[in-house]
Amino acid sequence: MTPGLALFYGGMTRSKSVLNMMMMSFGAIGLVSLLWVFYGYSIAFGDDIGGITGDLSAAGLRGMLTSGAEGGIPDLLFAGFQLMFAVITVALISGAIADRARFGPWLLFVGVWATLVYFPVAHWVWGGGWIGELGVLDFAGGTAVHINAGAAALALALVLGRRVGWPKDKFKPHNLPMVLLGAALLWFGWFGFNAGSAGAADGAAAVSLINTQVAAAAAVLGWIVVEWLRDGRPTTLGAASGAISGLVGITPACAFLEPLGAIALGVIVGAVCALAVGLKYRFTYDDSLDVVAVHMVGGILGSLLIGFLAIEVLAGAGNDGLLYGGGIGLLGLQAVGVVAVLVYSFVVAYVIGFAIEKTIGFRASADAEVEGIDNAEHAESAYEFSSTGSGGAFVAAGIAAAAAPRSKPTEPVSEKVAG
Repeated sequence: MTPGLALFYGGMTRSKSVLNMMMMSFGAIGLVSLLWVFYGYSIAFGDDIGGITGDLSAAGLRGMLTSGAEGGIPDLLFAGFQLMFAVITVALISGAIADRARFGPWLLFVGVWATLVYFPVAHWVWGGGWIGELGVLDFAGGTAVHINAGAAALALALVLGRRVGWPKDKFKPHNLPMVLLGAALLWFGWFGFNAGSAGAADGAAAVSLINTQVAAAAAVLGWIVVEWLRDGRPTTLGAASGAISGLVGITPACAFLEPLGAIALGVIVGAVCALAVGLKYRFTYDDSLDVVAVHMVGGILGSLLIGFLAIEVLAGAGNDGLLYGGGIGLLGLQAVGVVAVLVYSFVVAYVIGFAIEKTIGFRASADAEVEGIDNAEHAESAYEFSSTGSGGAFVAAGIAAAAAPRSKPTEPVSEKVAG
């Protein structure tokens, strides 16, 4: 899913910053994978300490080579599966600061934020910590992944400030087919993300798979209908964004809703997230690729809608949503989980980002941003528009010929046709 995210984000940026954008995802894969083995898994899923963190008994993944978890799944397999959640949660943040972040400081942020925020929050939600023990429902990551990443993305967007020229200049995606390819890979991977969280090929996995599909499908329609009504045309970018918003929204709820509830959730999330994109213009924060609108807003909606749409037969005794005859208690618990993760992630991310910016500098220089951050940070460019070789000369000649003014015919067109 994270290479899919790299394509999704990369296609939405400008051509001169696509490599930097994709490197931020691949850098997260590299660093978070190692931290997870060193101590991340142990903090997230080690023996509970006060509901806040796990101990370091599983540091280095030692003692797990031959142990098996409940249901016959090896502990090491579970650790590998959860590693993928850690990686993509961090990578999601990067979309908010596209076109203007230096790569080295980004890696520093990745390491510190994963250590102080993702690993403990994963413990709160899934590892025996206080949010899970309170009774908050989050099957596959509405709080731990999407609200967590979205709140951090908002914090970094505020720390780094607006891109040069934004919002006056239009920062259009440079490669929409790449965006659609990335969205398709994410959509496919999401079946493992959600259904795989059941840890078995059972009923919970089955309902999660179906709900993941129909919620994303409904969100595509919800998003493009908003575009159609507001702008007069549906867009490919809107369809891709709608799919991702629906996948985000169903993530916490996928095992707790019937398919009709998942469809309702998808329509709501797709439409609301499409409208939420406008918040950055209203409040003038430059969230480059709409991480806040899709992941934070989508994660909040998906988590809260559990309180309306959950059914007891799937969500457990006493967990009927309001629309299925339940009380307000479940909705209240969901709200507690949402607010706790949102506030904690935002505050810590802001402090980390601010400290990096004021010490080694997080944001690229204005010149690097205007000329192209790919070259400034990586000494590379994604596309070679000129070359001293014959291929480059051929392309240059073709461009010149296409741009040259056409000569007027020396005789009437009608005479040339007749002749």
